[in-house]
Amino acid sequence: MNKKSSAIALGLAIIGVLVLYSTTYTVKYHEIAIRTRFGVPAGVEREPGLHFKLPFFIDSVTKIDSRKQYVESPLVQTVTRDGLQVLVQAYLFWQVKDGDEEAQAFFKSYNGSLENASRNIEDALAGAVKAVSGFSFDELVGPNARLEDAEKAILAGVSGQTKVGVDPVAVGICRVVLPQKTTVSVLSRMSEVQNTLAKLEAARANSQAEALKSQASSQADTIRAFAAQWAARIEAKGNEEAAMYYERMKQHADLATFLAWVDAMRAGLRGSTTFVGDTTRAPFHLLDLGARVDGNGIPQPVGQDAKGSASAAEGAER
Repeated sequence: MNKKSSAIALGLAIIGVLVLYSTTYTVKYHEIAIRTRFGVPAGVEREPGLHFKLPFFIDSVTKIDSRKQYVESPLVQTVTRDGLQVLVQAYLFWQVKDGDEEAQAFFKSYNGSLENASRNIEDALAGAVKAVSGFSFDELVGPNARLEDAEKAILAGVSGQTKVGVDPVAVGICRVVLPQKTTVSVLSRMSEVQNTLAKLEAARANSQAEALKSQASSQADTIRAFAAQWAARIEAKGNEEAAMYYERMKQHADLATFLAWVDAMRAGLRGSTTFVGDTTRAPFHLLDLGARVDGNGIPQPVGQDAKGSASAAEGAER
């Protein structure tokens, strides 16, 4: 009896687990759950967590990743607006649309398979890449490129070819390659264009340089003329003042001589100086307290007379 009860309890537990497993399912934060009843879509569940469904074959659940998906086209050969053959490769980010009806339409279109959708979208992207034929080569590469406009044209082409439920988010051009035969001619044309631009820039720079040189030379001449005129005025004023002082010094030649001696001695004994010499010679005779003085009380060096004093004063002035 106990063995029979244990077997029954075990059977009931197994049945309970099977019923629980067949009536529940979990949804992750990045998933959309499409619930079907007898193969027909019966609802969409987006809330993460544990959910219930009818058991066994009645309800089934297909989970779809709602995050952005990435696809890349092969290298597609096309001709630019200016007649150059190029190979272009693009990439696309897409995701399942947010609405419940769109999610169910995606499930019907691709049987709920992201792989099937990616293959279809990759084919659509390869066809839409040819939209770059509306742009010139310089608009695809270089400083004047209009890649943003080209990518918008590709995105519009993909949006028109994908099935309901797919949301193309962003397109980018990752490669623009020249075929080997086209490369040489393109490089030659680019070289000619660059050489022409370089010559134009060099001519413009030379013109600006000459204009700056002319302007600088004119300004320098003006400054030099002004400086010469101003210097002449200063020199004339200095000569005038010097003549006035010279006349005054001629009237007091002895005083001028004395002051010249004082200045010479001050310059000779500047700083820490040890003097060894003849104190009977000017200007160091001023240190000799026993030196002969003239009628004005000014000490005189040996051999110095009034005439010599006047000559010394005149020489000091000059």
